[in-house]
Amino acid sequence: MNLMMLLEMAVTGAGDRVAVKNGGDTLDYAQLMTGAAAVAQTLQQAGVEHLAMLDESSLALPLGLFGSAHAGLPFVPLNYRLTGGELESLLAQISPALLVTGAERVEEVGRLPGIQAVSRDDFIARARAASDPAGEWPMDPDQIAVLLFTSGTTGAPKAAVIRHKHLVSYVLGSVEFMAADESDTGLVCVPPYHIAGVAALVSSVYSGRRIVQLPRFDAEAWIELARSEHVTNAFVVPTMLARIIEALERSATVDLPRLRALSYGGGKMPLSVIQRGMALFQGVDFTNAYGLTETSSTISILGPDDHRRAAASSDPEEQRRLVSVGTPLPALEVEIRDEDGKPVESGARGEIYVRGEQVSGEYLGRRTTVSGDGWFPTRDSGYFDGGGYLFLEGRIDDVIVRGGENLSPGEIEDVLLSHEAVADAAVVGVPDVQWGEVVAAVVVLHGGVDADVEELQAFVRERLRSSRTPQSIEFWHELPYNETGKLLRRVVRAELVADG
Repeated sequence: MNLMMLLEMAVTGAGDRVAVKNGGDTLDYAQLMTGAAAVAQTLQQAGVEHLAMLDESSLALPLGLFGSAHAGLPFVPLNYRLTGGELESLLAQISPALLVTGAERVEEVGRLPGIQAVSRDDFIARARAASDPAGEWPMDPDQIAVLLFTSGTTGAPKAAVIRHKHLVSYVLGSVEFMAADESDTGLVCVPPYHIAGVAALVSSVYSGRRIVQLPRFDAEAWIELARSEHVTNAFVVPTMLARIIEALERSATVDLPRLRALSYGGGKMPLSVIQRGMALFQGVDFTNAYGLTETSSTISILGPDDHRRAAASSDPEEQRRLVSVGTPLPALEVEIRDEDGKPVESGARGEIYVRGEQVSGEYLGRRTTVSGDGWFPTRDSGYFDGGGYLFLEGRIDDVIVRGGENLSPGEIEDVLLSHEAVADAAVVGVPDVQWGEVVAAVVVLHGGVDADVEELQAFVRERLRSSRTPQSIEFWHELPYNETGKLLRRVVRAELVADG
């Protein structure tokens, strides 16, 4: 089973339906299939082993993804913000490769060993000029479909291996074929090198939903595009949603009558943001999707009904589920395990493990991290509540060890975020001679609202044990996030340590 199978089915079901739109340019499903065949021929003639893309979203993304699948080669979208040594290091891992990039970078990257560079416009034009969709493609499910380099927030980036069987399994297990109406439109603003961008593309093709691309996120541009293109579905990371909400609140009007479903993920969603979002987007279905690159996207979902029940409930436990990531997908198994790798009881914290056909857990040139019986350790910390809802608490590496006691930064952040003055919060461990590590926090306050250190410390102390109370709290204008919405704790920690 190959990604081309999904595209072939879409062409059979609705070949003349628009698949992807970027600005004034479009590709329907039949054109995408013909273009994919042309890309495959180009790759074969070039004698390369990978197709890489160092660029923002454009029509080159679907052509590259499906053209690579047609040729039986891996597709490698790279962070277009990379320059210098880090970029050279990543390209060296996938050489020889054909690299699609902006015209201004062709000469620069084309000098690198084993790299044949082509401009985005030339790549798209060659694919568009083709007229013959004929040709066979490989059907081996174990072939690599995509290589996605991790963000490197805790170390050097490594290439996660996503095989065709992983992506196809995700799509078949979560999307209904041609379920979208011809007027349905999805707005995708996450970058091409994010698993959510890849997953959105393949799942939209299978469902028949038109994709509108927003190459670079800007809240006002997102709102305008959603209005002008009559967007019905969209996916954002939490930081994007916060900025969209702020922009709409400034304009005092929502005016997005076609928007039916808004999904979010990729980072922790502050309770205040989702509450404001639900109040602002009346009648819109909200979905929180938790997943990883190594799991080919979504592991668990907090669906629209879950959101509404939690928001309307007077039960504190059910209310709290609004900041959970919901329940696992039916095709996946999820367990919480202790430091010895043994499953824990409901309510107990530990590392999240996942098993299923869509799980890769493999990195290029490294051993698989999946156990012999199929379990993948996510390195995320969390727990299940009594109703089977999964709560995230951050990366295992972020756990603060204070005097031999393991403290979850996510638990402390949740308490800080429940304070009416706090808009955002980050909790990290900083070195301490007596305790090994102590709790330190950085807080962003809502505009026009004040709070002092002692007030926030007392607020946490009243709700958690004293050992979890931040020893120090700093107030910043904003927290550092990467472009895919992940909090850069190492940056927070480094700045706090430097401040002494």
